Amino acid sequence: MTDICLMLEVHQPFRLNRNFHSDLLSKGKVTKKGLFDLYFDNGLNRYVFERAARKCYFPANSIILEQIEECRRERKKFKVTYGISGVFLEQCERWNPDLIESFKQLAETGCVEFMEETYYHSLASLHGTDRSEFVEQVQMHRQLMKDLFNYEPKVIENTELLYNNAIAKTMEGMGYKGTVTEGIERILLGRSPNYVYKAKNSNFRVLLRNYRLSDDIGFRFSSPWWNEYPLDATKYARWLAATQGQVIVIFVDYETFGEHHWSESGIHEFLRWLPGEVNKWHNLHWRTPSEAISRHDPVGEIDVHEYNTVSWADIERDPSAWIGNPMQNICYDSLKELGQLVKGIGDKELIRLWRYLQMSDHLYYLSIKGGGPGDVHNYFSSMGSPVEAFAVYSRVLSDLEARILVELEKPELAAKRVLRRLPAGMGFTFSYEFARSSGLTVHSLNEFYSTLKTIDLSSIWFHVERGDFERWLREVVGENKLADEMAKISRAMKKLEGEAIRKKVLAATEKRIKQLKKITTDG
Repeated sequence: MTDICLMLEVHQPFRLNRNFHSDLLSKGKVTKKGLFDLYFDNGLNRYVFERAARKCYFPANSIILEQIEECRRERKKFKVTYGISGVFLEQCERWNPDLIESFKQLAETGCVEFMEETYYHSLASLHGTDRSEFVEQVQMHRQLMKDLFNYEPKVIENTELLYNNAIAKTMEGMGYKGTVTEGIERILLGRSPNYVYKAKNSNFRVLLRNYRLSDDIGFRFSSPWWNEYPLDATKYARWLAATQGQVIVIFVDYETFGEHHWSESGIHEFLRWLPGEVNKWHNLHWRTPSEAISRHDPVGEIDVHEYNTVSWADIERDPSAWIGNPMQNICYDSLKELGQLVKGIGDKELIRLWRYLQMSDHLYYLSIKGGGPGDVHNYFSSMGSPVEAFAVYSRVLSDLEARILVELEKPELAAKRVLRRLPAGMGFTFSYEFARSSGLTVHSLNEFYSTLKTIDLSSIWFHVERGDFERWLREVVGENKLADEMAKISRAMKKLEGEAIRKKVLAATEKRIKQLKKITTDG
């Protein structure tokens, strides 16, 4: 018996405004809330959304609902799984709330599963060892699914099926039972994608997309040059029935059904007839991913190191669709650096804008690949070329950075930044002569002050004489005023004896902490 998992990815980006620079110059002063309509071309975004809703979302939802009810009468259920991005659901709320109601109707059948994903369809899972932004975006999506559908997903799909061991560990740590990624040969090592696997050193389940059978629908369906053209539901069901394994994952963009392949191609009729044709085969059953991973024991492990990260994009099936050339890397690095700044401010509106700019689509449009992959990138892009996309994206990122830096110069924010707890690796370690470590490391001004009270006096003399306190405060903490005071104490240390130097350093630190706290309170 073989399970068939039909997974449909539903996402529309907020595309950037190609005329951003000239629009900015003509508008003068812009509020933070007004930046959204300046950064993004919402006339175009609405047009694309409404076209896709008319050609794909509503008719495909209607067909799937009809077939769920039809198959239920035949006592062999038809089941479908959706992965819907948060930004897509925002567009539904803005421009056609009836579409959300249509998805709710599908959910009420009990034959539809929703998968978790990043709210902003971002590459946050690739942000090095710090995946806090990835976790936050997944939690945002989880809350949205609960609010709109009263649904709590059990299976998670990462943006563009990005996967490696570290990402799997993070997803498992958030309580999910399994995920799906691309069934590419380099991670299968001669095995079939049509089985349930588990992550490395874990019981976290991994389903693998059968990219050949998926791309037969997603890419080749309306291609006259294809030797299997035209494809109909009977033929496709026969292929599925002849395929060995526990579970066959068919994962495609939802826009396949009416937008990428127009209705005139026969794609809607294919979708209408496919459930019944599959159900004619006694060895095939429609399942959701949760059902598949609970029904089957894993047959092996999937081991994917971070340098070998998998995606479902392009021939390479790796992250190079988004971070494969210098233009993409420049923008991607800028995004990550902006994250550290904007989160330090804590301004919700600026954080929201930064997250909209994380949508993987913006980086996708910067690809300069040729051949088939290049054609696909160009098909989705609203820009004239990758170079134009880079110019627009860079201008928007630079504008947001400038506005963030202005916020950071406000006294109360600067004070909060100085008083914050520093990340690991940025703390100050107290030592003694000959660089013998005391084993004590502090990560904030308050911890610094408390340790100064009790640390052996010889350590304070050692650091003041070398100027260590001054350098750490100035170069790491970003606190120039207290650093200046430490420099004065260092110059005057020949006149000090015994505990006098401790008292001087303590007094200067205590005074500055009080000043900073007053600034944050008054601000």
